Amino acid sequence: MTQNEELEKLSSKELHDRAVKLAVRHGDIRFLWDLLTRIPAAEATAGRTGESEADIKWVVPMLDDYAHSGEGELAEALRGFYLEYLTEHS
Repeated sequence: MTQNEELEKLSSKELHDRAVKLAVRHGDIRFLWDLLTRIPAAEATAGRTGESEADIKWVVPMLDDYAHSGEGELAEALRGFYLEYLTEHS
């Protein structure tokens, strides 16, 4: 089984946790910033359009969103981003 196949079997929450942990361990600020900038679009994808509009205007809610970006529909919407990062950096 390839690494990508193994990663595909993980939940979106597990992918989030692994990707964020790897980025923090490597000091990968670019990944963490990319995650923050992708959250508004992910919220829109998850049907939370009101929140995505607010996030574009306010930084503090984005930080809160970052803390929850591994949960539920938001994690699902960001799943491909986590898979790509883990595949490229593991």
